Amino acid sequence: MITAVFGDDHAILVEALVPKLKRNGIDVVASAHRFPDVLAAVRAHRPDICLLDLRFGGDDRHDGIAAVRAASPDTKIVVLTADPTIESMVAAVEDGAAAYVHKSRGCDGLVAAIEKVMRGELATDLPTRSRRDDTEADRDVRLLARYLTVRERQCLALLVDGLRTEDMARRLGVSTTTVRSHVQALLTKLGVHSRLEAASCAVRHDLVDSPDRSASRG
Repeated sequence: MITAVFGDDHAILVEALVPKLKRNGIDVVASAHRFPDVLAAVRAHRPDICLLDLRFGGDDRHDGIAAVRAASPDTKIVVLTADPTIESMVAAVEDGAAAYVHKSRGCDGLVAAIEKVMRGELATDLPTRSRRDDTEADRDVRLLARYLTVRERQCLALLVDGLRTEDMARRLGVSTTTVRSHVQALLTKLGVHSRLEAASCAVRHDLVDSPDRSASRG
């Protein structure tokens, strides 16, 4: 069973989620509503994950991610927050969070993120905003694209060119399994759900060079 420490100053939320998490194989070994108590619990239990809100009593605790990592370097941090902004998510990931989940996603979304984290994947789950300024949307996508590796960018460029998995593997000199892994990673990082969405996003926001130039970079 996955062990967790839950740090959130909303006691009702914690009490509601703890039994649901346990039914999904996640044992909350301790919970705390004050940040110093969260750190103490993490030090004492060295859990697999720490579920962490970024605000305690109105105070912004983005610095809490670094503090939890220092207290237990092997504990993976899953940020559970009411902040839906890309900027906050990017800051959290840069500080060392393994996942960033909006509270509106519910227990199912949280469990899915935890499962990804335990597989060594980055997990982000934010609500979709129905209407956004194009400039803001472009900035958000570019922030997300910063996390693409060189190989993932090459795969994205080849998706734009319409290549199938087998053709991408031949072009890049890797196995089809490796290509599928890179493609799944870039879909997750860009927050899209299909290859078509990824290609459309890349073209709309000018994320890649032409496929031939990109794929020839090694």
